[in-house]
Amino acid sequence: MSKIVVQKLSEQEIHEKGIKSWPIWEKEVSRFDWTYDANEDCLILEGRFDVETEEGIQSFGPGDFITFPKGLSCVWDIKEDVRKHYNFQ
Repeated sequence: MSKIVVQKLSEQEIHEKGIKSWPIWEKEVSRFDWTYDANEDCLILEGRFDVETEEGIQSFGPGDFITFPKGLSCVWDIKEDVRKHYNFQ
């Protein structure tokens, strides 16, 4: 299985990818299981959260551009309300 990929994008890269036109998802502090049916790219605008996988726990926050691979099963543990742009492929 592929791993979660995290990057920091420049404003130019965000513009070139058209990320600001992607839908926005918001979620309050919570904890839930999730399995990805498709690859998801997302840019975290607000909030902090951990994602627990078989390989351990990764922490994310504002400015992170994350790719979650198709087939990934994980637990989201939202510490601060999250707001993100997202795109499924």
